[in-house]
Amino acid sequence: QVQLVESGGGLAQPGGSLTLSCAASGSSGTIYAMGWYRQAPGKQRELVATITFKGTTYYTDSVKGRFTISRENVKNTVYLQMNSLKPEDTAVYICNAGYSSNWPNPGRNDYWGQGTQVTVSS
Repeated sequence: QVQLVESGGGLAQPGGSLTLSCAASGSSGTIYAMGWYRQAPGKQRELVATITFKGTTYYTDSVKGRFTISRENVKNTVYLQMNSLKPEDTAVYICNAGYSSNWPNPGRNDYWGQGTQVTVSS
């Protein structure tokens, strides 16, 4: 029922910025947590950042101070502002939403977007 639609991916220069958006449709209420994972070739899917409906945030160490996650609860939309981008940020970024009893870890029945490519290269 719930679908996640991502936008904002693309090509950026090292040191540049991109902002990702993910809008959830089909939910009758506020989604408990929404966030972003990323997956690069040859690497496991990695949690980048997540935020609860209360505004509590989590960031993986490698993006702290550079990325900012935010959300609009009434729209069930989450954003990821990415600044000071590095080549190692290159990955497919995947939107995630749902409830987890072990937050910030994912829940068993989370929804997942199709992913949007972010490439950081000079």
